[in-house]
Amino acid sequence: MDDDEMVRFVAGETLKRYGFDVEFAVDGQEAVNLYRERFEQGIRFVAVILDLNIPGAMGGEEAMQKLLEIDPTARGYVSSGRTDDPVMLNYRDYGFSGTIEKPYFYLNKQLMEEFTKELAGNA
Repeated sequence: MDDDEMVRFVAGETLKRYGFDVEFAVDGQEAVNLYRERFEQGIRFVAVILDLNIPGAMGGEEAMQKLLEIDPTARGYVSSGRTDDPVMLNYRDYGFSGTIEKPYFYLNKQLMEEFTKELAGNA
């Protein structure tokens, strides 16, 4: 989930190359609605990546709380360029499983290998 189309595209293409199916949302409300819809269909997301700040709309922090209400086992990764933000520094306190720092023009190989390994071990 990100309000920047280019970020969604780059992250999506990278995740697809590593074998993940990808769905997109532009803000937290859309992400929550999509997650709820899939969850009710019996489809589980392995993980979600949520942009922390979405101007004028629901951001990642609130969205993660709502996702955990739907599915207490939801795995979320908070994404932001503000590495000093309390949510980025203490991500577990906010229900997240990890962080992904911005800006990223691509998700690098090392990050993707760690991400894939972590998700495979906790699926």
